[in-house]
Amino acid sequence: MSMLAIITARGGSKRIPKKNIKEFLGKPIIAYSIETAINSGAFDEVMVSTDSEEIAEVARKYGASVPFFRSSETSNDFATTADVLAEVVEKYKEIGKEFDYIACIYPTAPFVTAKKLETAAKMLAESDADSLMPVVRFGFPPQRALAVRDGLLAFEKPEYALARSQDLEPLYHDCGQFYFLRTSSFAEQHALIMKKTIPYEMPEEEVQDIDNYSDWNMAELKYKMFIEENDGEQ
Repeated sequence: MSMLAIITARGGSKRIPKKNIKEFLGKPIIAYSIETAINSGAFDEVMVSTDSEEIAEVARKYGASVPFFRSSETSNDFATTADVLAEVVEKYKEIGKEFDYIACIYPTAPFVTAKKLETAAKMLAESDADSLMPVVRFGFPPQRALAVRDGLLAFEKPEYALARSQDLEPLYHDCGQFYFLRTSSFAEQHALIMKKTIPYEMPEEEVQDIDNYSDWNMAELKYKMFIEENDGEQ
């Protein structure tokens, strides 16, 4: 069984300039994803897909390979993660390398640990699923969401207005950290969530989107607590 880790790190972040290599508690944030992937022992190769020489230099410093650069077609604002992964798989084929599984790891995911990657890889390999996605439960039941209509609050789903939270089906959202994909399934479906995708549930305290500076500051606070609670293990 062969497995490739693909860390997707495009240059040119607008809301947080150079976000993928910005220092996060002492080192570039992408370094966490690279080192964790390497330390997991789950991958035959850990590579970074980027269009930036600056990011590539940092990636190589922390042990990742950058065998080629991302094309202009997969570096624009409209390219999807699936587009980027498909390009990487194709370019590896061109140099005679193919993998049974690929894992997409985001460069701004410091809460990912080697143990999580190792466990996720095993879960997918031992299943007949197409892919695995980490998810986190919504903190408040979405079934009881409120909307503003004509300046007034209204229940989006009135039938759940009086329902007890514990009686509602738990709903989840993507953690935005990593994905494991069976390469043959991905070639057919070109998607991260495929026909048979299994969940890997994460606790809310280990999940944090980083889209702006407030998110970044919150991620640093949560990460400090995360490290303290786990005795410094990543």
